[in-house]
Amino acid sequence: MQAYRALFVSRFLQVLQYRAAALAGFGTQCWWGGIKVMVLAAFFGQAGHAAPTMTLAQAITYTWVAQGLLALLPWSGDPEVALAVRTGAVAYDRLRPIDAYALWFARSAGWIAARVLPRVALMAAFAAVLLPLAGLQAWAWQLPATPAAVLAFALSALLALVLSTALVMLLNIAAAAALDARGINAFAVPLVILLSGNLVPLALLPDGWQQALLLQPLAGLLDIPMRLYMAQATGAQAAALLGLQLFWAVALVALGRLLMARTLRRLEIQGG
Repeated sequence: MQAYRALFVSRFLQVLQYRAAALAGFGTQCWWGGIKVMVLAAFFGQAGHAAPTMTLAQAITYTWVAQGLLALLPWSGDPEVALAVRTGAVAYDRLRPIDAYALWFARSAGWIAARVLPRVALMAAFAAVLLPLAGLQAWAWQLPATPAAVLAFALSALLALVLSTALVMLLNIAAAAALDARGINAFAVPLVILLSGNLVPLALLPDGWQQALLLQPLAGLLDIPMRLYMAQATGAQAAALLGLQLFWAVALVALGRLLMARTLRRLEIQGG
């Protein structure tokens, strides 16, 4: 485990150095967050009591948290893996005396975590602190109602990181098999944005879709953590949602290991 921990920390510290990218992403996410908040305000203003599953204040909080966690979403594979596949440097990973899947997983997890943490901290400072100080409390990021909701959200966010990394690993493996990451990344983006709840909270989609939307794996990236954050699920229901996230994380890791073993057995390194 020491080797994988070192891989995670080294990649985390490497990506954390790109402060300008974090600030640029934060600025963009504030802009889009503001647009989405205004759209939701207009929607709720016209819907009246037609959207009882979520209040406007909850939808606004959902939007700011979603913008802060935007880099958590697995809409592309690890660019370091894609580069190694293109250049043939992936052969070095096959020669290391450690598990190749765990190696890529640890590095990808560090890449994701280092992109998420600065942006979510900046978004919290802006939407949860600065907006109320500016007299815009109605448009601000609201804090969780109970300590239990804080704990449940923290556990769910950690599981979301593992689940996101497992999904990134599937994209990495597809890139290794196809020798190019662009096609699979383009296919992943719309699915992840819609089914994770980033585009619109899943609770606001048609009632007939709710069970299927909640059970699919991408809900564990954002929608389930936010249900726990807003205390829409407590007690046994909260435990069931955490269990669902854990199930999908384990299932996707098992699938990824199987696919990676098959892919690397057939991998051909060309060039010199």
